[in-house]
Amino acid sequence: MSQTVSDLMTVDPFAVSSDNSLHDAHNLMKEKNVRHIPVIDEDGVLVGMLTQKIMIAKVMGIMATYGANALERKEKHTKVQDIMVDDFASVTPTQPLSDVVRFFVENRHGCMPVVDQQNKLVGILTSSDFVRLAAALLS
Repeated sequence: MSQTVSDLMTVDPFAVSSDNSLHDAHNLMKEKNVRHIPVIDEDGVLVGMLTQKIMIAKVMGIMATYGANALERKEKHTKVQDIMVDDFASVTPTQPLSDVVRFFVENRHGCMPVVDQQNKLVGILTSSDFVRLAAALLS
């Protein structure tokens, strides 16, 4: 029997609203030790992704332009919707892991949000999930 995304994904991942600030998202990443944050609307529909790579680029840009002393203030005035990506791949819980892992490798993705038929966020699948699976299979 082949495994599906639902067998490996993290359910109910941390998420932010597009109206949240960069400061909110930055704190969430630090507090929860996550590198990818789905962005959802008020109904839980996935509207974007915020990655550590995007976050670092924005923070470095702020610091280079305004200095470290202005970072917190600028982060609080930057909306997630202004820096999130809205062109990204997602998967469904029923997709075979064998197909998804191939996509991860070929496209060098670090994560993929998992959505239902209404595009509501139900989970997240990360490269770390695949590493944990590999470790379990090797034990």
